[in-house]
Amino acid sequence: MNNFAYLFLMGQPAGAAGQSNPLVTFLPLILVFVVFYFFMIRPQMKKQKETNNYRSSLKRGDKVVTTGGIYGKIYEVKDNYVTLDVGGDIKLKVDKSALLKDPSAEE
Repeated sequence: MNNFAYLFLMGQPAGAAGQSNPLVTFLPLILVFVVFYFFMIRPQMKKQKETNNYRSSLKRGDKVVTTGGIYGKIYEVKDNYVTLDVGGDIKLKVDKSALLKDPSAEE
């Protein structure tokens, strides 16, 4: 008997008595999902909720930075966008989804 046939025959269940519980079969898959949920999905959802709360609580005078790296101070707040004062007489209209909290403003 060659090695392939031997490995193939050894991997087969021994009949009806060798069948295992379906829960035991899927337990590793369930555990992987639970680990992914608590270490990846849940923290990301929490961060997204905090970001949405921050963006909805923006007010005039808050310091922000855009995802493109532009630092500015909020001049005007509307429903979906804000107007940023970036220095001098320059004002930019920026979508709220492109705003991040300015880390230097927390000092």
